[in-house]
Amino acid sequence: MKTAEVKRRFLAHFEANGHTVVPSAPLPAIDDPNLLFINAGMVQFVPFFLGQRTPPYSRAASVQKCIRTPDIDEVGKTSRHGTFFQMNGNFSFGDYFKAGAIPLAWELSTKPVEQGGFGLDPEKIWATVYLDDDEAIEIWKQTGMPAERIVRRGKKDNFWSMGIPGPAGPCSELYYDRGPSYGPEGGPEVDEDRYLEFWNLVFMQHEITNVKSKEDFTIVGDLPKQNIDTGMGLERIASILQGVDNLYEIDEVRPILARAAEMTGKQYGAHSGHAANQSHPDDVRLRVIADHVRTALMLIGDGVIPSNEGRGYVLRRIMRRAIRAIRLLGWQAPALPELLPVARDCMAPSYPELATEFQRISEYAYAEEDSFLSTLRAGTTILDTAITDAKKSGTPALSGSQAFQLHDTYGFPIDLTLEIAGEQGLSVDEDGFRRLMADQRARAKADAAARKTGHADLSAYRGALDEGGPVEFTGYQEVTRESRVRALLGDGGRLQAAGEGDFVEIVLDTTPFYAEGGGQQADTGVINVGAGQLEIVDVQQPLPGLIVHKARVIRGEVRVGESAEAEIDVTRRRAISRSHTATHLIHQTMRHFLGESATQAGSLNAPGRLRFDFNTPGAVSPTVLHDVEQQVNEVLLRDLEVHAFITSQEEARRLGAMALFGEKYGDEVRVVEVGDYARELCGGTHVARSGQLGLVKILNESSIGSGVRRVEALVGIDAFGFLAKEHLLVSRLAELFRVPGDQVADRVEQTVTALRDAEKELDKMRAQMVLGGAGALAGQARDLHGVAYVGTEAPEGAAGNDVRTLAQEIRGKIDSARPAVVAVASRANGKASLIVAINAAALGKGLSAADLVKGALSGRGGGNKELAQGGGIPADQVPALLAAVEKAVIDAAA
Repeated sequence: MKTAEVKRRFLAHFEANGHTVVPSAPLPAIDDPNLLFINAGMVQFVPFFLGQRTPPYSRAASVQKCIRTPDIDEVGKTSRHGTFFQMNGNFSFGDYFKAGAIPLAWELSTKPVEQGGFGLDPEKIWATVYLDDDEAIEIWKQTGMPAERIVRRGKKDNFWSMGIPGPAGPCSELYYDRGPSYGPEGGPEVDEDRYLEFWNLVFMQHEITNVKSKEDFTIVGDLPKQNIDTGMGLERIASILQGVDNLYEIDEVRPILARAAEMTGKQYGAHSGHAANQSHPDDVRLRVIADHVRTALMLIGDGVIPSNEGRGYVLRRIMRRAIRAIRLLGWQAPALPELLPVARDCMAPSYPELATEFQRISEYAYAEEDSFLSTLRAGTTILDTAITDAKKSGTPALSGSQAFQLHDTYGFPIDLTLEIAGEQGLSVDEDGFRRLMADQRARAKADAAARKTGHADLSAYRGALDEGGPVEFTGYQEVTRESRVRALLGDGGRLQAAGEGDFVEIVLDTTPFYAEGGGQQADTGVINVGAGQLEIVDVQQPLPGLIVHKARVIRGEVRVGESAEAEIDVTRRRAISRSHTATHLIHQTMRHFLGESATQAGSLNAPGRLRFDFNTPGAVSPTVLHDVEQQVNEVLLRDLEVHAFITSQEEARRLGAMALFGEKYGDEVRVVEVGDYARELCGGTHVARSGQLGLVKILNESSIGSGVRRVEALVGIDAFGFLAKEHLLVSRLAELFRVPGDQVADRVEQTVTALRDAEKELDKMRAQMVLGGAGALAGQARDLHGVAYVGTEAPEGAAGNDVRTLAQEIRGKIDSARPAVVAVASRANGKASLIVAINAAALGKGLSAADLVKGALSGRGGGNKELAQGGGIPADQVPALLAAVEKAVIDAAA
């Protein structure tokens, strides 16, 4: 049974039993601050389990795309580890509990294939339950499961959580006996390879916090005992139904693995047992390739692109592990053009968008491989040399500075350095590397801290939401609103009142203030409460449905329960709305000129200006930018109506509305149309007609990361102001050059070229002047106890390369049989520098250029025994530098 058919049967079974089929959420877990990626089927339903949001259905079923990377090093070594997997899940929100969930799982598992089930032999299914869950045991017995195939297990195995604060509970797991060839008898407690887990029924009874491990956490409360979360591993049940040994043999993975084996000429043999392949490194590498290529396809398909941070870094690491694995198997050419299309063909039956979006996906994947191959060529040679030197000297580890140089100079990632060094039996001084990467580590910590807020930290906000329900936003229709103060929040939690000068967060029953989101900046304005007044400086939505105004009390006192009048800054709102509509137009126009792959990756809509980030492999030419700007302004002249309406996701897709990668949308979505030109899912505010934008002026285009470009633009009066200043500048230049305005650019270019040519000639003249005296200076060398010494100052402003060449030229003009030391000091930009060159004869007397420089500069500087340099001290110290070198030579030669 093909995997796509397994998925279809699962959803059909639960839909027939009253469940709403919910599409998979995108892999990036944007709504959960604790996760980079969705790692379980229930993640998108967490707000329902926690009571933060009311579910629109009491029963749901989904097949959720998931990513887990904590055990990435085990991928390929066992028969069941993978980074990407799919979780079939059915869920109850206050509807049924154990007595409903267990029979539903049993029925689908054992129902004959011809009746729509999976047709598993009921005599080969085992169940595990939590230690004291007698209720679950009795229900299993009622289904026909004999007591000897029901096993009690502890927290480690049969208490489920996401590994972070949130909903959790005891679980009951289903295992399938694959037969004696896979291991000994005795059930899951004896051998979990023979008895393969394929379904986990979680009874969401508790909310936990302080999660340290699977067995160490704190239960902080009980949830309604009618919440169910079940997860069936799609890959695992597919391997059972297809009669294959492991997940690498199923129809969605095997073709990728087979193609990798064909490319490298390696043999892939299926081995029973989770550890069997550890003695077959080629088999392990082939599995890594198959798993990681499929994972990369799914991540890029959901809008993640390779980068050095967050999700992008995880993707980059996964891709690089696959690329390196296939090179270790002997394949030296680019591999992804051979493998990624195979992965697409495997996954497209379940996810058709992978086929339609493959051009975009492949562009990012192939560009990343090309970049990494360049990194490998440069970095591997350096690393191999370092490893060889370490082994020769008997050093057990590479230094932190070596790892840092590989990372900083060659872009070689630390995890790859660790992996390659480990294969050669060496460790790496990670602590030293981390110290040298202090700035990057600090940013990473800040990013991690932002993701680790946890659900429990939102208790004050949740209380305000629970008491009054979602705050009604009326800002699409009005700019002022009569309301009531529902809650005041301060540093110490909930407040009853706030006085003049206090900074507080205020929650109203209804508000016209737009909370920052979708790239649109928040509204500002004032809220009047009786004799008191608050200045609103920011508006956020910490929980879905809860709008919080960040404010300063500028007059009087504000109390909870009082009537309020909210009034936004209309001028600011209109300017932001113009920018937001302009962003939609630029997005649509970029896709027109660059193709459908030019999707939005981020935006900022501020008063009079915008920033639009979009995915595209390379720079956008000035000609295309000009065409984009012109077409956008033509749309403004058409004065198209801007219209917003609510519809279903399905209908929005049918209408061709653009959605943003990584965004999670509800069943109902808001669509914003600009006439017949642009249609996009959006919750922001916009103008009424395109002509109200006035003018859009694109300022520049630049790279902000691998495969991501940024356009900045001005809108409305800000654009007119910019053009007015630009016109004045062009008019002044035309006057100075005495040419028409349309010839200014050519004349400026000619002038700049002439200046550069003149600078080159001046550099040549300076170099000739500096070097012209080398012979005379060598002839004036003084004898210091048998050492020929020249100490001189280069002409002020001499280039560093010229000063270095002068020192070497003087040294070369002194008789090589005579020990010689040449010290040349220079001044530039208020700083002094020193270069020392010595010959082989001076080396024989124990002199060292590096020691002389460091001695004169109190330990600063670098180089080798024959040539060294340093600097950075005040320019007036030049005489002292030369004197210090001379004294050191006398002391050494005496």
